[in-house]
Amino acid sequence: MSANPFTQFVFDLFILSAIIITAYTCNFYYLAYLSRKRKDVLSTTDLGTPSVTIQLPIYNEKYVAKRLIDAVCNLDYPKEKMRIMVLDDSDDDTVELLGESVDDYKKQGFQIEHVRRGTRKGYKAGALKYAMKTTNTELVAIFDADFIPPTWFLKRAIPHFSKSNIGLVQCRWGHVNENYSAITQAQALSLDFHFLIEQKAKSNSHLFMNFNGTAGIWKRDCIEDAGGWHTATLVEDLDLSYRAQMKGWKCVFLPNVVVDAELPVQMNAAKRQQFRWAKGSIQCAIKLLSDIALKRKVAVEAKIQAFIQLTRHIVYPLMLIQFLALPILLAGQVNLYVVSFIPALTIATYLAMGPGAYIMIMQSMYHKSWKSKAKILPTLLVYNAGMSVNNTVAVFDAVLGKKNEFLRTPKYGIITKDDDWRNKAYNLPFTQTTLLEIFFGVYGIMGIFIAIFSNNPIFVPIIGLQAVGFFYIAYMSLSHTRFKRNKSSKMRQMTKKEKMANIIYKLSMVGIVGIIIFGGFMAINGYNTDIYPLDRIRGHLDGVVGSSDPVALRAHLLAIQADLDIAMENIHETTDANGVVISKNPVWLFATESTNFLRIQSDVNTMLAGVEKISAVPKDSSAYHTGMLDINDRALSLRTNIMDATPYKYASVSNIIFSTIWIAAIIGIFTALKRKKEHLKEADEPGI
Repeated sequence: MSANPFTQFVFDLFILSAIIITAYTCNFYYLAYLSRKRKDVLSTTDLGTPSVTIQLPIYNEKYVAKRLIDAVCNLDYPKEKMRIMVLDDSDDDTVELLGESVDDYKKQGFQIEHVRRGTRKGYKAGALKYAMKTTNTELVAIFDADFIPPTWFLKRAIPHFSKSNIGLVQCRWGHVNENYSAITQAQALSLDFHFLIEQKAKSNSHLFMNFNGTAGIWKRDCIEDAGGWHTATLVEDLDLSYRAQMKGWKCVFLPNVVVDAELPVQMNAAKRQQFRWAKGSIQCAIKLLSDIALKRKVAVEAKIQAFIQLTRHIVYPLMLIQFLALPILLAGQVNLYVVSFIPALTIATYLAMGPGAYIMIMQSMYHKSWKSKAKILPTLLVYNAGMSVNNTVAVFDAVLGKKNEFLRTPKYGIITKDDDWRNKAYNLPFTQTTLLEIFFGVYGIMGIFIAIFSNNPIFVPIIGLQAVGFFYIAYMSLSHTRFKRNKSSKMRQMTKKEKMANIIYKLSMVGIVGIIIFGGFMAINGYNTDIYPLDRIRGHLDGVVGSSDPVALRAHLLAIQADLDIAMENIHETTDANGVVISKNPVWLFATESTNFLRIQSDVNTMLAGVEKISAVPKDSSAYHTGMLDINDRALSLRTNIMDATPYKYASVSNIIFSTIWIAAIIGIFTALKRKKEHLKEADEPGI
């Protein structure tokens, strides 16, 4: 392990991140164990047909809103016991579509109303809070716009309010378009892990379980006792369910009652959804954890699990820290193997903790169909790795208290593979987060080269998986970007502004690809000229330590001299009062003599002189052995010096300037696209 303080700090950060990530991973495996112990057969009671209000919060969902209302009105439940509230905050064609649909069902005798607040204050939570003012039924069911409840839903779910303290019955999400694309398959598998492992383990126990915002039924008394809907976070469902359980209410999950829903098919929509969930969870942690910790009636294990669930998204920034740290540590020749003399055990440990354990869990989840699901696991690993940038930004947004804006996840009524969303409204452009994803992808390529040239190829798959994830998410974000005006569904010709937006978009894509290729070329070229010579020097120093032949020693030392000449090009110089160069040091701030390349070069010259001397004496003489020991000691010392200097070559002034220009160029492209997007929004405003 190098004594370099910077490398030591990075190593400590790397290990701390690894410990925390491992703890969260092990907790998931613990929940998997609990989920297997829990029986699927839950107690039920014949409650008859209690009154129920079905609340449907909707905002600009013209492709799926009517499908939802049709499904709800088709529920097998007495009309006089079922009240339907369409909570419509829309400002596009959805308003007229819903108005017509509600009027039609009113004529058929349904208790259905089209609720228009006239504001979006509080977003979804605000709409639900507003609806509760006039809700007087025993139960409240909630469905998001993209869900399709089956006809038997109420009759199957309501009997599970078998005990008076059960305040929520949460049903499992199905996936109507799971096989639409690799993106939807990855999302479906991830959601199945959540429901069939986490929710199942916590259901009807002393552990806190969360409401998933839809496909669930509440007791009205429970909502009111818990303090009603709050608008302080982006995950009002998680917030309310935790407050209810702190009041003593219980939540039950029904794994066999499945409500199909539509998964996001556009990458930018999926990222928006993940961002909202990650930011909202951290917001809830900030809001609720202190109260949970101080609540005496909450079991210690429940407090621990609540902390883990609310803070689990901090794993994403820790993943990025590890990703950034790993190449630095490999370049510094830090030993990261689980067992130093068996490097293969390192990758085996990663596989056992990750894919291997997940496959075992999937066998218990899916039983006979687990093999087909296991094929999706690599896609999920890439998807999750790539999403770490998006979710890290969300975590920092929450920690820094950035203002909330509930940005809904657009849906397009996509069910079969033949359905197309690309020419529909609500399409989202890529965001500035894509810039970071590209950066991390390029950094990953550099990390792969570092792993190879530092003789640590065992880490290439680990770095490569994440790099592929970053590039995949970035590529899909760019390729799924569409500039389209969303307010009107009438057929019309493209305006000049829209044509210009498309041209700018295409030019931007060419520019971004060009910048990435140029950046990758410069990164590889920079590594070859700045870092690789130091790697070769370390290799030759190893050769010096392991050799006792003067001819071989001389060859190694001459090669070191040549690489030092390359390494000293364009490096920071220090001169004395007479203008004589006394130091060439890659450390341009707070430099030390240990990394002075001129001093290292002088030591190499001394070693060469020593080799010439011992060449002239017998090998069995004491002078020969003394000379060899001196050369060996100097080589070991120089090796440490070179290792200390290596990280600073990455952070050279020229590299910082180039990276700044490279990032600025991409930001410039993003700025142009954002400006064009704003122009299109202005064109959609009334009177423009």
